[in-house]
Amino acid sequence: MTPEPVIELESLTKRYGDHEAVRGIDLSISRGEVFALLGPNGAGKTTTVEILEGYRTATSGTVQVLGADPATAGDDWRARVGIVHQETKLPEDLTCAELVEFQALLYPRPIDPAEALRLVGLEPQRGQRCSTLSGGQQRRLDVALGIIGDPELIFLDEPTTGLDPEARRQAWELVEQLIGSGKTVLLTTHYLEEAERLADRLAVIVGGRIVAEGTPASLGGRGEAETTVSFRLTGGLGDPPALDGLEVGPATADAAPLVRVRTWRPTEVVGLLAAWSRDAGSDELPELAVTRRSLEDTYLALVAEHGDPSPADLEATR
Repeated sequence: MTPEPVIELESLTKRYGDHEAVRGIDLSISRGEVFALLGPNGAGKTTTVEILEGYRTATSGTVQVLGADPATAGDDWRARVGIVHQETKLPEDLTCAELVEFQALLYPRPIDPAEALRLVGLEPQRGQRCSTLSGGQQRRLDVALGIIGDPELIFLDEPTTGLDPEARRQAWELVEQLIGSGKTVLLTTHYLEEAERLADRLAVIVGGRIVAEGTPASLGGRGEAETTVSFRLTGGLGDPPALDGLEVGPATADAAPLVRVRTWRPTEVVGLLAAWSRDAGSDELPELAVTRRSLEDTYLALVAEHGDPSPADLEATR
């Protein structure tokens, strides 16, 4: 059975005067999916998301989110959507519990405010004023406000911007909890590690167009890209086998030569090297590593190939 689409875009465009910020985007996101939207500043990513959220209207094309056009959808539709903005100004004098309880009044079928705070790990801070929360705690409170209406679809806009590494990983764990509850999530982020960890699929927008779409492992042909197998050539191993793509680096005062084999058949190469190593009397190849092109490498190559936005483009999409 084909999964039910939650978001469907066909030939979406958005113009600001003479500038076309979004240039014919087609996209489908299924129920229960976590989809990451990547792109440099000014590429049209924010404009696209704001159209999906109902904050902007499309110039042309078809937009369907939860079966309705966000530009004309009513309160019932909005109650099914949760939005966690990149930056939120929290009222300093309210406690966490007071703010979440107030937000719950805006929805017809909210989850229990105490449960929302528990889900985001803020039960101990329920009576604490918002102004006294750490950056990571404030971000957790933002998420509590975004999920209090028990939405089917959640927009997460740069959810970990400005957080330290520990707080960022805690935020990822929180998002994974939301994923486990069956929510559909549209994520925007500049952190490629974040997209790789959280997203089922992702797309890269450059110059108002989607230039690549797929899973984190397959984006831009990444899954079929050349792989590098490397190890240290210690004295007991002797000369390495003659393999296509083999390079032997220089020895240094601190380390044996680093051998690299660039190959399209990494499993075969590792097997040949393992047999050679055993024949040389070593059960392990020192510092053996198998490295594929990273998601960041793939993303940067796509952005370079399709062109960075000009300063005029950046200004037009602010």
